[in-house]
Amino acid sequence: MSFKLPNALLTDDDGPALELLRRYYGPNPAVGATFDAWDSTGTRAADINRFTADDLVAVTFLSVRVPPTAAIVLLRDRAAEFTELLTGLGPDRDLADEKGKLDDKNWDLQTALRAIPGIDTTIATKLIARKRPRLRPIWDRVVAEVTGTQKQQWEPLREALSKQNGALQQRLIALHTAAGLPAAVTPLRVLDVIAWREGKDRGL
Repeated sequence: MSFKLPNALLTDDDGPALELLRRYYGPNPAVGATFDAWDSTGTRAADINRFTADDLVAVTFLSVRVPPTAAIVLLRDRAAEFTELLTGLGPDRDLADEKGKLDDKNWDLQTALRAIPGIDTTIATKLIARKRPRLRPIWDRVVAEVTGTQKQQWEPLREALSKQNGALQQRLIALHTAAGLPAAVTPLRVLDVIAWREGKDRGL
């Protein structure tokens, strides 16, 4: 399965992509723009390997909600297990720089999250993106439809980002700069917003 670029990135003209980004992050930003930097306690950097209440709040800005029973599992009952799984992912790093096909252990965290009643793939990927925003993309129905990744996203995206000496990764970085986005917004999130905003404009 290959990764299909949003229409806004199919030509060399950055205008359409910048328009989508500015609508999302501009003077009247979407609620979802709060997701990237939300850190009400000032401890996000220290909590990189632990799910926190801030993470559960942050995903609500992206129109999903972790049920109370699942929150208890994440924050108390199985907190140590999820810390171990997060630690196993290693530090945050750019997906574009990952060499070779990703092995099974990279899916352990997502599998464990999805096994919790009330947490589906969309919620799981948004939670993981809070902890590894440069490494793990958000998956949802709209982005999957736009990019043709309904069945598999991570590996096709990794391949797309690394092609042509990382041309797509570099373009996403350039778009970030041109749009004047906050530092917390990663290249993966730039792509996510472009695809999601384009999809919503299509009525998806």
